[in-house]
Amino acid sequence: MHDIEPFYIWMDLYNSTEDERSPFFGQTYNEFEYEKKVYNYFIHPHWDEFGAENLFLKIIYSDYEEGFAIIEFIGEWNDALGNDIMFLKRDVIEKLMNQGIFKFITLMEHVLNFHASDDSYYEEWNEEVAEENGWICFINTLDHVSDEMKTVGLQRHIHFGKKWNDLNWRKMNPNALYDWVLQRI
Repeated sequence: MHDIEPFYIWMDLYNSTEDERSPFFGQTYNEFEYEKKVYNYFIHPHWDEFGAENLFLKIIYSDYEEGFAIIEFIGEWNDALGNDIMFLKRDVIEKLMNQGIFKFITLMEHVLNFHASDDSYYEEWNEEVAEENGWICFINTLDHVSDEMKTVGLQRHIHFGKKWNDLNWRKMNPNALYDWVLQRI
């Protein structure tokens, strides 16, 4: 797992540590020691922490004019024990919404497990972005993760599933990915 880096090809276009509007502005990384873990496996130091025990993220692109962000995740999304969605919503999403981001593209292929609780934070998130003509989309969600998300009805609040999977987004630029999502919303 330590070899899986956040996607860095777009760093010449956007870097969350250099963006004054980003929740991760000014973040520095220890390039020589791996300290963050998913389960007992070290992960690359460039993944950002936001309060979840085994889930990390990286905002790999934000466009404030169009009002969208692309966020990549790695780890275990655990709402049942850790209430990861609460930390994500309060410590990352709300800060982005305060900066005019209401369209969220989340890249999910490195989310290994999802443990559901209820859908209240997802419902709140969806209602808030919908007021601004926004949306939430999970791209490349693993089948068993999608199945677990459906058990609590997250499909009522978030676009995900087969229609949103098997996309080789790494060969796209951020605006092409955004356009791809817009065509399917």
